[in-house]
Amino acid sequence: MARRSNRSLRRGDQPNTVRIVGGHHGGRRLKYSGDPKVRPMKDRTREAVFNLLGPFRRTELAYDLFAGTGAMGLEAISRGAAFATFLERHAPTARVIDENIATLDVGDQTEVFVTDSFRWARSNPEPTDAPWVVFCCPPYRLYHERWEDLSSMLDRFIEQAPSESIIVVEADQEFDADQLPHIEQWRVRDYAPARIAILNIE
Repeated sequence: MARRSNRSLRRGDQPNTVRIVGGHHGGRRLKYSGDPKVRPMKDRTREAVFNLLGPFRRTELAYDLFAGTGAMGLEAISRGAAFATFLERHAPTARVIDENIATLDVGDQTEVFVTDSFRWARSNPEPTDAPWVVFCCPPYRLYHERWEDLSSMLDRFIEQAPSESIIVVEADQEFDADQLPHIEQWRVRDYAPARIAILNIE
């Protein structure tokens, strides 16, 4: 596993950019390769999601799984999270995250792992007292091709997360949110073409 030191596209935005929508870095543009496989969350959807999450505390730790551009974790940093960990298996895409971190000058608040999110989550993250904000925004096809692995990973985060943590899941609108563990506790919202589910851990 390699460690590198140290979403989303609105109509009308330049095709290879993504914008931070709020917080200290609000309005700053991030690099995006334009690869449709990366599929950054639309800016307006990300803004709606972070409005639902509410204010961040300076102690919160963000985990950006299947990180793509890194926009979810970087948005969390912009809004006050203490630290963000990015997991991205595709090395060229991980380099884009490094560039975006450098653009915002937040290298001391971030780390990027070039690794598979499923593999990493089997033995991570380490227990902490600080609450987590976990962003799980995988390629939509994984909800159909690897749902058992996704479900197991979400279960692990739910079991390991400190109190007052939050888990955010993005899927497409074909995904049946009733499959989520502890479904009665999730808030589910649709922002076409995405379906967003948010779990607050007591």
